[in-house]
Amino acid sequence: TFKLARSLVRSLKSLAFAIEMTAVIGAASSGAIALVFAGASRHLQSRRRSSYADCSTSHAMIGDNFEFKLGPPESGFSIFLAERTKKIHFIRHAEGYHNVATKAAGDNECLKRGDRPAQEHGLWDARLTPKGIQQGLELRDYLATRPSGGRSFTAFDLIVVSPLTRTLETADAIFGPPRMPGVPAFLDQGQAPEGSPESEYSLTKAVPRPRILVREECRERWGSYVCDGRRPIREIMKEFPGFDFSELEYDDDCFYSDERESDEHCCERALRFLEWLNRRPEKCIAVVTHSSFLRHLFQQFGKDHCPDDLDTLQRLAGNCELRSVVLCSHGTKERKDMKPMTPEGPASTVDLAMIKAKSQRAPNQGQA
Repeated sequence: TFKLARSLVRSLKSLAFAIEMTAVIGAASSGAIALVFAGASRHLQSRRRSSYADCSTSHAMIGDNFEFKLGPPESGFSIFLAERTKKIHFIRHAEGYHNVATKAAGDNECLKRGDRPAQEHGLWDARLTPKGIQQGLELRDYLATRPSGGRSFTAFDLIVVSPLTRTLETADAIFGPPRMPGVPAFLDQGQAPEGSPESEYSLTKAVPRPRILVREECRERWGSYVCDGRRPIREIMKEFPGFDFSELEYDDDCFYSDERESDEHCCERALRFLEWLNRRPEKCIAVVTHSSFLRHLFQQFGKDHCPDDLDTLQRLAGNCELRSVVLCSHGTKERKDMKPMTPEGPASTVDLAMIKAKSQRAPNQGQA
């Protein structure tokens, strides 16, 4: 093992490595991506902070030819090329009116269209409540004092957001107003948070605002529930000036139907979204999305590792909860073409047994 380590260091001595002393959260089916905890998630409702200091296992993905993994599984170490890692901060949308309705009803039946068109239902493409807007503002304040990247606050290179109204409103409350599409970072007028040490000096005061890019791939699992459909983009974009809708392919919602999107399709879509994130040049990205989408993403990762990490990664995300990970690419899919998103696709190759089993056991906790 030591000979192998010395040989690897000699051959790659000019490259930097990112070392995470936590569990590598991987799935054999993804074959190209691993997720590593970057730190504790933040849930505005519970204020819970999780500790990962007790993690003592590390597992690479099965059959992935992971040549940068050193040491036995019990060592607790993993080594990645730094250039293949980036921080992804997943955020579930803040409280919406549909969350209030399902909590009051005790189930999701109130979200079905009944005899009327889904678009006429009062919770179609549901909006945030005043409490939800406040949750977004509280997370904004938290990020303004959360140290990251050598600064006293957390700055983002890019914000990616689902095209549903509640996620757009959440992103606007946390990150708005964004840098306008087409404006280079060096011309943006963004500044460090007021009161931060960086705001006191001219050399550190200028901090470009991130772009907010809207992508269909990270939308909620669609179908059946009216809150998970969206309005036409021509209507939505009027409410969010500065948001970049240019990469969307459809004005009307061609994905929503009375049939729920299959687990297989949602899981495959989530993995394709990770591949897309991996292709991005930015290194610190926030993704504003939904709880069911996150469940289908995260439950594909995390077998045979620290139980505390498994629980933190896979539990239902609370409204406006921040969950941070490090995305680690194995370098096996960078040259493959990305297929456009479609309402239906080939059968997923991921293992859905754990996801379906947990779905059957989990009590109703309101729609995402």
